[in-house]
Amino acid sequence: MQVKGIQDADVAGKRVLLRVDYNVPMENGVITDDLRMRATLPTITLLRDKGAAKIILATHLGRPDGKVVEALRTAPLLAHLQTLVTTTNIEMLENLRFNPGEESNDPAFAAELASKADIFVDDAFADCHRAHASIVGVAKLLPAYAGLLLEREITQLSKALTPPKPSLAIVGGIKLETKLPLIEKLAPLYDKVLVGGALANELTNPAANVMLPEDGVPQFEKMCDIGPKTREAWASEIHKAAFVLWNGPVGWYEKEGYGEGTKALATALIDSGVQAVIGGGDTAAALAQFAFDSEKVFISTGGGAALEFLANGTLPGIEVLKR
Repeated sequence: MQVKGIQDADVAGKRVLLRVDYNVPMENGVITDDLRMRATLPTITLLRDKGAAKIILATHLGRPDGKVVEALRTAPLLAHLQTLVTTTNIEMLENLRFNPGEESNDPAFAAELASKADIFVDDAFADCHRAHASIVGVAKLLPAYAGLLLEREITQLSKALTPPKPSLAIVGGIKLETKLPLIEKLAPLYDKVLVGGALANELTNPAANVMLPEDGVPQFEKMCDIGPKTREAWASEIHKAAFVLWNGPVGWYEKEGYGEGTKALATALIDSGVQAVIGGGDTAAALAQFAFDSEKVFISTGGGAALEFLANGTLPGIEVLKR
């Protein structure tokens, strides 16, 4: 997929509006996980080194529903970012979602954002599945380019749609309606598809190469995690694979006590040294507990965006950046 990349942009002496996703977890104003922020540093550094006159960061934070919420202001984000990168020509706009025009893709709000800059760069892969003003609207009003993070997400997730054999996909999570399109997409592409989590309770008549848990950890007559036999069997499949795609925990990860299956598969993945692409969200959180080779294991910064990209092959925020 060919998008206009930041390397093609002449940013010297120009104002750059950089869309990022800094919707990071915070407690009492303190950021507890800055993975998404650190993932954008290569793009910020490149813009600085190419002589951008000003880098104007734009992000949302939380769900303020079009209203100003004091606890969701972006000042703490900028303060933390300034501990990660050295540049004096950087500023950050207030929370995009304080304006109701952001989520409705209001042309007036898109124009307001565009008026602040000469060039638009999108490095917010995690939001590219949303046709919002700061993703789609402004990209139609300014010369628009993909940042380094967005380009890498596209490259790595595209690889997962043409996997080397033997290939293995692991799909977990809770909502079958959101994961079924992915399972149906992956079944003809992968040698085996392992389905865990609450999905395993609902999936009926799976394809021949779609495997459900042999044993499950029950609660209220439903499987809440994969059992010891399945952990061993699925870990063996990981060790035999040349490529692994994993999206969604295989247990009710958000429920205390149902993360053992996910941890067991994460351990097997790291130990095997297999090339892997990991969907965001809870799966990324499980892998983040381990030391791993980032050249072999790619962890996407987007949960819902990764899911939709894998199912559809593109996203609204990517379409507007195509050459």
